[in-house]
Amino acid sequence: MSVKKSVIPFSGTEEQEKLLHGIIEQHRHQAGALMPVLQKAQELYGYLPIEVQNMIADGLKVPKSQVYGVVSFYAQFTLNPKGRNQIQICLGTACYVKGAGNLLDRLSDKLGIAPGGITPDGKFSLDECRCFGACGLAPVVIVNGEVYGRLKSDDIDGILGKYE
Repeated sequence: MSVKKSVIPFSGTEEQEKLLHGIIEQHRHQAGALMPVLQKAQELYGYLPIEVQNMIADGLKVPKSQVYGVVSFYAQFTLNPKGRNQIQICLGTACYVKGAGNLLDRLSDKLGIAPGGITPDGKFSLDECRCFGACGLAPVVIVNGEVYGRLKSDDIDGILGKYE
């Protein structure tokens, strides 16, 4: 099976756009406005697609490259939408040594998406993380905040089944 990153078209609403313009206007004349505007925009949209980045750049009168540079540098920002069920897999040293790579392969195959992707129906997104601080439970997967530890590849079907 060929695994690829899913791309769901941007579907912002007029209401969201009005709210975003209000956020920009509120911060427009403040030094360092870009970070708080990006944070509030991500809360509003759930992620920061290029369309939102462009509105922010135009509204704050900063180069689009500066907006993208900040968004792509800080881990708190995401360029991709998240699924209704957000799956995070730890690929830190302890988890990786205990088989997290195999779990990631199984999740990718089962969902048909690469890390950073979202299923076409928007039900699942899959993200890699470096450490959850739960090394004693390695390997660890978190789904919507629920921690699953000491996993084997065979456990993945049952976990996904809970969220179908």
